[in-house]
Amino acid sequence: MRILLVSDLHYALRQFDWVVQRAPDYDLVVLAGDCLNIASAVPLHAQSVVVLHYLQLLRSTTRVAVASGNHDLTGPDAHGEQAALWLDEARAAGVPCDGDSLLIGDLRISICPWWDGPVGRAAVEAQLAADAARRPARWLWVYHWPPLGSPTCWTGKRHYGDTELGGWIARFAPDLVLTGHVHEPPFRPDGAWADRIGHSWVFNAGHQIGPVPAHIDIDLAGGTVRWRSMLGDETLQLADAAAPERSVF
Repeated sequence: MRILLVSDLHYALRQFDWVVQRAPDYDLVVLAGDCLNIASAVPLHAQSVVVLHYLQLLRSTTRVAVASGNHDLTGPDAHGEQAALWLDEARAAGVPCDGDSLLIGDLRISICPWWDGPVGRAAVEAQLAADAARRPARWLWVYHWPPLGSPTCWTGKRHYGDTELGGWIARFAPDLVLTGHVHEPPFRPDGAWADRIGHSWVFNAGHQIGPVPAHIDIDLAGGTVRWRSMLGDETLQLADAAAPERSVF
């Protein structure tokens, strides 16, 4: 099974075009948050219409999983916490997204939303606990923000990570956690696109400009993971005990 991980496309339509073009090569395409861009001159509601079209194109080609990020929040939910309300339309169109759980062969995929308050946090924890009880051979999380303290959240000046995720990783020990949010880590000394935390691998492709997004290619059958960016290619083995030393710096 091959998985393509991208995140933080931020309404860069040429990058969405590239993902659609490459999607047939993969069994699953994961968009780990921030499809939209709150800094764009295009209103969020208009951006969401365009991105929903891209998601439908992807779904027509392969399996897709989409998690929300902080840029994707478009209004308050029933509890008054900010949420990516537009993803309800994606779900209605058959695109798995926030709060959904997929089973593909022996792989469970938990798609976690960006949570904005205690109700949302509790919902994510309950989602992970429920999926832990029905865990198959492999378990993958899609979660926008890397865990605090990991080199996958190193900006070059500080660790900018999620304070809750590390505890959930320690408690539930997923096999793979696919993240984004922090753009810089793969492009900074002492940062990384991959981190091994106990049993779990954490990946963050980072963000780059141009028509091709930084991306990660995961081959579960072959046990290899490759990060591709403007800096070139880096590869690791899922059987490795830790991420390899980086040679680009």
